[in-house]
Amino acid sequence: MQGKKVYQEQLFNSFRLSDRVPSTNFYRRLKEVLDLDHLYKLTTVYYGRSGQKSIDPVVFFKLCLVGYLENIISDRKLIVHCSMRLDILYFIGYDIDEELPWHSTISRTRQLFPEEVFEGVFTKVFTLCAEAGMVSGHTQAIDSAPVKANASMDTLELKVPEEELEAHLRQVRHISAMDKERPFRKSKGDKSDKSQRSITASKEELKALSTRNKRWAKDQDRRPGAGNKGSRYTSNKTHYSPTDPDARISVKPGKARKLNYLSQLSVDTGHHVITDIRAYHADGKDNQQLIDIVKRVKRRLWQQGLVWENCVADTGYSSGENYAFLEAQGLKSFIPAHGTFKGGPDGFEYVENKDHYLCPQGKIIPFTKEFNDYRTGTRKKEYRARKQVCIDCPIRRSCLGKSAQEKKFSVTYYRAEYQRNIARVESPQGRYMKGKRQSTVEPVFGTLTQFMGLRKVNTIGLKQANKCMQLSAIAYNLKKYLKFIEKRTKSGAGMLGLFIKFTMTLNQEYKSILKGLHFANLHGIKLENRLKAV
Repeated sequence: MQGKKVYQEQLFNSFRLSDRVPSTNFYRRLKEVLDLDHLYKLTTVYYGRSGQKSIDPVVFFKLCLVGYLENIISDRKLIVHCSMRLDILYFIGYDIDEELPWHSTISRTRQLFPEEVFEGVFTKVFTLCAEAGMVSGHTQAIDSAPVKANASMDTLELKVPEEELEAHLRQVRHISAMDKERPFRKSKGDKSDKSQRSITASKEELKALSTRNKRWAKDQDRRPGAGNKGSRYTSNKTHYSPTDPDARISVKPGKARKLNYLSQLSVDTGHHVITDIRAYHADGKDNQQLIDIVKRVKRRLWQQGLVWENCVADTGYSSGENYAFLEAQGLKSFIPAHGTFKGGPDGFEYVENKDHYLCPQGKIIPFTKEFNDYRTGTRKKEYRARKQVCIDCPIRRSCLGKSAQEKKFSVTYYRAEYQRNIARVESPQGRYMKGKRQSTVEPVFGTLTQFMGLRKVNTIGLKQANKCMQLSAIAYNLKKYLKFIEKRTKSGAGMLGLFIKFTMTLNQEYKSILKGLHFANLHGIKLENRLKAV
């Protein structure tokens, strides 16, 4: 007989949410291992003593974690999603008939709590991973990736110096034809300060940008199907975002220019646990942030009783200052040097104990002075030969050129550190570390950006972006932790079965020995003879 289901709501119903969520459910298991009760005491100072009660800080953090675990960026969509999931309601402590917090409460609370609160939760989750044996500590892989900011390129405006606005615009509007008019889309408000609106580029830099813009616009117009005639070339030296002044213009090969933040990530190579993550300005170089990253990671590992030995990163982190700092910290660097690095001119031999170079003709090029390169800000050493040394040299023309009278060149002050690092990178261990980096930190970044809500920052400002990255890393580590302890539980059950089987075997052997002794006693055989016979 054919059945037909007719739905009719009941006036009274007996329902328990805990009975509907299986014991193997991810959020039920997460609720059992994640204890955030310390947040009540930690966040008390950020609330008043009167007025309407705000959102529970534990509920706030759990809702944020759900957003990154479910790859949901919008707070509005997050609340809608949570209201339709029984396991998530059970995780955050709400019943099916309770109304969830308003979506704007999440964004206001995120702004209310400082970065230290989010970092404290990250450290607590990292401690769980370390206590479970997921963090080896000895090798850390570091990498960076741009994360899209919550601002549009259409709202960019020109920077101006501290002179009359109209006079300056007459000088620099030739940089881009598109900047003669107003921005494509006027922002609702300008959140930048005077320093961010003021131009700091020199005349030479502006001239170079003008030439680059003309060439770039011509290339854009020649593209097949190009419809944006007269497109503009934007730069952090000439433009700023009034919507999010901390966002910076950056570009990666093969991708469009966007307003981004730079996410710096450190991952332990043992079980791919994130040991540190932080947001930086996207116009900075990776090697400028390495020292700051190393200090934080080393302190966090030391608090867990772990010793850091190897620092692995790509060429972007290469600099003599970084190599010297890592050696001073007792760390081995496996960071490939820039292709432009040379220990000196081609054909010249360095004599380390006397600190001078020998030219191809065997003449000495002595050390003269140390100086700071004003263009790069790096420390260098100058080597210069006297005029009399090069005056009768047979290769003078090819070595000095047309106008120079003596040989002069500069070399990085950290030449020895470069050489030791290069030797490590080219060793078998260095090739192994390169594979470790490619299989560790790069897949983690891909997971965060594609599946853990870090494809775009939904906040404004560098501090708020850092909170988003911390939450994404917390969600990632928790997911790794639950997966790890699940495997360990299964393997522990298997070991328990082996132990029971081994115990039963021992009992059987023990019973057979007792039976033999009993037989010997019955037949009057002495125990000594029995043992000798055995």
